[in-house]
Order: sequence, then structure tokens, then C-alpha cells
Amino acid sequence: METETKRSGPFWDMLEGRAPQPPAARLLGWELVEIDPDQGTIEVAFQASEQFANPVGVIQGGFLAAMLDDTLGPALVATLPPDKFAPTLALQVQFLRPARPGRLVGRGRVVQRGKEVCFLSGELVDPDGKLVATATATTRIQTVRP
Repeated sequence: METETKRSGPFWDMLEGRAPQPPAARLLGWELVEIDPDQGTIEVAFQASEQFANPVGVIQGGFLAAMLDDTLGPALVATLPPDKFAPTLALQVQFLRPARPGRLVGRGRVVQRGKEVCFLSGELVDPDGKLVATATATTRIQTVRP
């Protein structure tokens, strides 16, 4: 984890224990594995709970989409100044194979960063390294109002 450079803002405050983890991240079992804000890349892990399963025992797609959103967004937010945030405007998810309860790993990257609009891409893999889902997102950088 690269936090040697003094960074601040809600994302970094959470990572460094100065602020609590957001409730949605806690629910998903979000854990930072690796981050490179200079490259705009991130790797995170999730703990897909049995409670996320559909009637046939696989993780419901909405939870996988939420995991991808909580992978792609932080890849960009980690690059922003403390007073900026980038809500997702659009999220396109492709479900490739069923995911079972357990650890899933998300890898996200900033594909293109404009002055306001940014494009992100990422993937979610199962414990065997098999691709479960991919996603692209469009976000808009905005100023956080206190």
C-alpha cells in the first residue's frame, strides 16, 4: 500500500484510520490490497457473504456490480485532491460466470481522466483467478460541499 506521501481527504482518512470505513464498503467486506495513485490503479478484496446469494447459491449480480463500483471509484478518488469526489454517472457490467460466497478480488484503473469526466475500467476475479465480471464506468469530478 502506497501512503508514504502525506495524502488527505475522506478516502485517505479512511485508509489511515482517521475516519471509519463507509457502511457500504463494510457490508461488502472491502479491503485494500494494493494502490498506485500515480498510475490510477487499485486492487481490493471483498468478502462475498452467504447473505449475498440468490436462490441457487451464487452471488446476486447487484452485489457484484456494487463491488465493481467500489473498485473503480476508489481507483480515481485516490488521485483527487481532498475537496473532490467523483460520483459514478454510468456503470456498465458484464457478468461472465457465477461467483460463490467467499473472497473476490477487484482490480480497477483510470482509463482516461479529463478535467471533469473520467472513464474507468476493471474486473472481478474469484479465488481461482477466474474472471467473474468486468465493468466500465463514467464519473464526474465534483467539489465536495461541507
